[in-house]
Amino acid sequence: MFPLCGNNIHSIEVKMRKRAQDWRRRCFELLEQGPIGDTGSGLVGRFIVALVIVSLVTTVLQTVPAYAMRYHRVFDAIEIIALSVFTLEYVLRVWIVVEHPLYRHMPPSRARLGYILSARGVIDLIAVLPFWLAPFLPEELQVLLVLRVLRFLKLGRYSPAIRSLLDSVYAERRALIGCFVILLGAALLVGTLMHLIEGAVQPEKFGTVPDAMWWAIVTLGTIGYGDVVPVTAAGRMVATVTIFLGLIMVALPVGIVATAFANDIHRREFVVTWAMVARVPLFAGLDANQIAAIMRLLQSQHIEAGTIIARRGEPAHSMYFVAAGEVEIDLRDRSIRVGAGHFFGEIAVLRKARRSATVTAVTRTSLLLLDARDVHVLMDHEPKIAERIRNMARERLGAKELDDRGDLTLEEISDALSEETEEK
Repeated sequence: MFPLCGNNIHSIEVKMRKRAQDWRRRCFELLEQGPIGDTGSGLVGRFIVALVIVSLVTTVLQTVPAYAMRYHRVFDAIEIIALSVFTLEYVLRVWIVVEHPLYRHMPPSRARLGYILSARGVIDLIAVLPFWLAPFLPEELQVLLVLRVLRFLKLGRYSPAIRSLLDSVYAERRALIGCFVILLGAALLVGTLMHLIEGAVQPEKFGTVPDAMWWAIVTLGTIGYGDVVPVTAAGRMVATVTIFLGLIMVALPVGIVATAFANDIHRREFVVTWAMVARVPLFAGLDANQIAAIMRLLQSQHIEAGTIIARRGEPAHSMYFVAAGEVEIDLRDRSIRVGAGHFFGEIAVLRKARRSATVTAVTRTSLLLLDARDVHVLMDHEPKIAERIRNMARERLGAKELDDRGDLTLEEISDALSEETEEK
């Protein structure tokens, strides 16, 4: 009897541990990186971004005495909500960090300590720590509450654009440091020349090299306050050259960051597109070079909300990947909505068929179109690709009978169906 009771307790413990792991994994997906098109992850991200923005606006408006007196209750309520959400987020991130690929190989305690001491962990802590410490700080240290504006840095976690920009700056840090060194060298050289030329004429402004360097830095930065102006012919000539150098000094780091940012955006789009193409069952057997060859055939289309992409019964000539937005697939017995990362119409690239459903854009949607004729031309020129695609199609069509009149199969919308079932 006792062993049986012990087995039951052990079974209950295993189930509870498994349930806790499932919850932790789901929290990780919601806060960090959910599956492509995960609605929950997107909603959580947008909510936190909105809360960060509202919190920053509140912090700024609280410095206006009239607003602080009139709306102090509203401001306090917003801050309490923001503090509660950010505190819960921080605690959850400490808990789920063991699911992160960077920390998965570490012991839980070491992984959590690593996150707490990381740059992202410090930013998340700063978002809540000043307010919690406020009641215990002396009056002269209440200025630390201004650290709440550092919540702006949290946007980098949820905004791909900001994250790409920060990654670009970090990737080009050596080139940017080089630009800074060149700027200092140019300021030193120009400042020394202006000291020698204008020092005797304007000793109060160019009497020392540091004073002249201030003018040089302001001029090279294209700011030009106008508080210091050369009066000699030689000084004006040096100033003219310095102004042109300043244009180069400004354009150089801007060009470096812009190029790196554009490359990072293209790289991310390439990875996302690669993932979408690779997950199509029809192309599952292709290697990297063959998938890349198919990706070169993709055409981009932007569809406005309400536009019909495909009509039931019309000839099918291409398949579509949803890069951004949401579409509704109107089948005979149900309507299904799918978002970024999904695809439809793949059978059209193999044989002439008619659409078995009407597809409509629910929101403004970005599509990647793969025309059947392009695929057949590729198959004609690449026998290996043709063989793999035909083998995969033969397996699919042999495993499951397909309606000759349509090209939308259950496999193509299985992810959407499973998501719909989970939500119910």
